[in-house]
Amino acid sequence: MPAALVPLPQFLQDWPDDERRRSLLEAPRLKRLGVFARLHELDEDAALAELARRARLPVAAEPVADKQALPLLPARLVHDYQIVPIEAPAGESDALHLATAWPPDNDMADWIATFTSRPLRWHLAPPDRIRQLVIENYGVGSGSLDEANEGMAALLQEAPLAGLEADADAAVVRFVSDVISQAVEDGATDIHFEPQEGQLRIRYRVDGLLVPVPVPDNLLRFQDAIISRLKIMARLNISERRLPQDGRINFKGGDSTLDIRVSTIPTIYAESVSLRLLNQKREAFTMERLGMGEQEQAEINRVLTYPHGIVLVTGPTGSGKSTSLNAFLRKINSTDLRIVTVEDPIEYEVPGVNQMQVRPEIGLSFASALRHVLRQDPDVIMVGEIRDRETADIAIRASLTGHLVFSTLHTNDAPGAITRLIDMGIEPFLVASAIELIIAQRLVRRLCPHCARLAPVNPLKLRDTLAVLGLDPAEAERTSELLQPVGCNLCRGTGYRGRIGLFEILKPSDSLHDLIVKRESTRTLDKCAREHGMRTLQQSGWAKIRAGHTTLDEVLRVITVI
Repeated sequence: MPAALVPLPQFLQDWPDDERRRSLLEAPRLKRLGVFARLHELDEDAALAELARRARLPVAAEPVADKQALPLLPARLVHDYQIVPIEAPAGESDALHLATAWPPDNDMADWIATFTSRPLRWHLAPPDRIRQLVIENYGVGSGSLDEANEGMAALLQEAPLAGLEADADAAVVRFVSDVISQAVEDGATDIHFEPQEGQLRIRYRVDGLLVPVPVPDNLLRFQDAIISRLKIMARLNISERRLPQDGRINFKGGDSTLDIRVSTIPTIYAESVSLRLLNQKREAFTMERLGMGEQEQAEINRVLTYPHGIVLVTGPTGSGKSTSLNAFLRKINSTDLRIVTVEDPIEYEVPGVNQMQVRPEIGLSFASALRHVLRQDPDVIMVGEIRDRETADIAIRASLTGHLVFSTLHTNDAPGAITRLIDMGIEPFLVASAIELIIAQRLVRRLCPHCARLAPVNPLKLRDTLAVLGLDPAEAERTSELLQPVGCNLCRGTGYRGRIGLFEILKPSDSLHDLIVKRESTRTLDKCAREHGMRTLQQSGWAKIRAGHTTLDEVLRVITVI
C-alpha cells in the first residue's frame, strides 16, 4: 500500500453510528463529500479540509491534469473511481499524482497498480473539479465505451470491476445515458449528434449557445450503434435512413424526468440526430427570476387581473417566450379560475391547469384545439403559438368574448406583433380592441457571479456602441468601468452562468389605437410607443449591463440593430 493511502475505517473510526457510516459508503464517490459535509454541518470547502486532515492527505484546490500521465489509466477506471492524474509539485515527477474527491481504498490502489508501477501520491480535490477534469480529458461517457477496448476487457474478465457490462451493445446503451445525463447536469436544452468526416461530433446547447462536448477517442467506431440506439429509444424505424423522422423519448435519470423530442435527418455521412430536452420536473421561473424589474412586474401584474383581452409575448425561437407565459400562469393560478392551455410541446407542468398537447398528425392543430377549448368554459386560455390566420382569428375573438388569452408570436419587437397580426388578415380594429399587452423579449447570458471583475471601458468605443443601439451616447461619459467575464471552474471557463431576460413592454395607448386602425407601419407604431413611455429592448439591455448582470457584447449579440 502507498504511504499516503489510508484505509477508510481509520478516519471514520470515531463514528460509532453505523447508519452514518453506511450513508457515506452507499453514496456515489463524487457525492460522498456532500454527505460528509451535511453530517458535520460544514460547507464543502471546510468539509474538504476536515476530510483531508482525517485522511492525512494534501488538498489540491485547483488541480491541473497531467497530459503525459493521462494514457496510463483506462477511461473506465478513471470514470468508475473518479480519479485523474494531475501535475506534480516541483521535484516530485517520479510519482504518479492522483486527485480524487474521496480518500482512496486498497481496491483502487490494486487496480491502478495493474496499469502502472509508478509510486502513487494522492490528493483530495473538490468533486466538481474532478468531474470537470475527467470529462475534459477523457470525454463524456468514455468510461462506458472503454470496456470495448480489447486489452482492458481481457484484464477485467479475470477480475471484473463492479457493474461491468462486457458487450458492446450494453456499452452503447450506457454511453447514450451518460451523454443525456451530462447534458442535464450542464443545463443543456438540446443535444446534437452530428456525423462529420472522420468523427461523430456531439454538441450541447447551453445558455443559448452551442458547446462542443469532449468525446472518447474511439467514438467513431460506435457511431452507427449510437444512432441506432437513439432511434430505438424514440421508437423510430432504424432501417429507414433516407428520410427524416421524428419521435419522443421518456428518459428518467437521477432526479430528472425528461420528455425528449427526437429529430433525425439524413446527411452525407450518416443520420444527424437532434434531441430537445424538456425537463418536466425542473423548477419553474417566476417573473423575478426571469429578470423583470419591479416596475415591469407591476405593469404585467395589472394586466393579469383583467377579465379579458390578449397578452402576447414575442421574440425569436429560444428567447424564453414559453417560460414567461408559464410564469404568468403560475402567478394567476387559483382555485376560482379554469385555465386551459394548448401547447406544442408542453414544457412545464403546472398543477391545477388543464394542459393539452397538439397533435397535427391526427388533425389536432392549434386552431382545432382552440375551438374545443372554448366549449370547456375556460376563464384563461394559453395558446402556445399563433402560427396562422385561423388560430389568430379564434384567439382574438376569444379575447373579445370574455376570456383572458396568452399567446406568442415570432417578431423582432413589440410593435411588430401588431403589424404581423394585421398581415395575417386580422382586421385592425379587432387587433386594437383585443390587445392589452405585448412583451418582446430576449435572453442574454448572465455574468458568472464568482469570477466577473470590474474593468475600465474605452469611452469612445462605448459611445459608438451606444449610438448604434439607439441609446444616449452621453451615458459613456458617466461610465468608467463595467463588469467583464473572466472564466472559472464554476462557469466552465466561459465567464457566464445562466441567463437573464431583456424586456420591451408595450401597453397600447389611445394614440396607438388610432394608428393601428389606420394600418400605420411598424416604425410609426414604434415611435408612438416610445413617446408614450415604452422602454425598448436596447434600454432594458443597458440597464442590465449597468446593474452588472450581463455585458455589452451579449446585448449586441441578441438584439438586431436596424
